[in-house]
Amino acid sequence: MTTDTGRPLRADARRNREKILSAAVRVFAEDGLEAHLERIAKEAGVGSGTLYRNFPTREALIEAAYRNELSRLCDAAPDLLAAMPPREALRAWMGRFIDYATAKLGMAEALRAVVDSGVNPYAHSRELMMTALTSLLDAATAAGTIRRDITPADMFAALTGVALASGKPEQREQAERILDLILDGLGHGTEG
Repeated sequence: MTTDTGRPLRADARRNREKILSAAVRVFAEDGLEAHLERIAKEAGVGSGTLYRNFPTREALIEAAYRNELSRLCDAAPDLLAAMPPREALRAWMGRFIDYATAKLGMAEALRAVVDSGVNPYAHSRELMMTALTSLLDAATAAGTIRRDITPADMFAALTGVALASGKPEQREQAERILDLILDGLGHGTEG
């Protein structure tokens, strides 16, 4: 992670930035546009000056929080593949997709305000997710643990459907059961 001048952030500055972004997702999900930036700073354990130094506007904070959630999701794919068998890595990533979607749905009102201001926080989101999904599906297909006829676009559509139908925090158990069902369905026909 670098500063606007291209210099790497110090470790403590990087930690503060991450704490602010995590708190922002929670607070914007709870309070929408009514969220107070001072509350975000307090929940992150930083001063208001630190928050404003990193994110001079509400829109900048909302966009950064969303992009951080997207990066966490997409950057997890290689780490999961390195840590576990491909089928398990795919399932773990599917759960993370629901986490991402839940955060995005919770921040919908705040994200709309960013879009209305002329900024597109979603630019390249689908492309990044498709790249992550492709790596996970390719690994599981190569291992022979999922069927070969499933495309990243198919999987993205399925995960999006689960997120739309069961993406609220109180629906998480249902979402997990549906993800297991999808994974079970991916295993059938692996011989073909």
